[in-house]
Amino acid sequence: MTATLPSKSVPPRVASDNREQLLESVRQHEGLAQQAASQGDLAEAARAILAALDAERRMAAQGPQVLQLIKPRS
Repeated sequence: MTATLPSKSVPPRVASDNREQLLESVRQHEGLAQQAASQGDLAEAARAILAALDAERRMAAQGPQVLQLIKPRS
């Protein structure tokens, strides 16, 4: 049994723009987390850290996926 994932065809320029937006989002959330932590607002710092991690996860998923590169056996 072979699992097939739908492949998204995203133009390279759009993927690059999305990646840049996500990277900027990571930077903003990290800054917010640092500021909130220095003010003692640990709940807000935790939310910002989770948002940064989510953006990092989405950014990592922007490139080609390993399963899309492997040719299925016929």
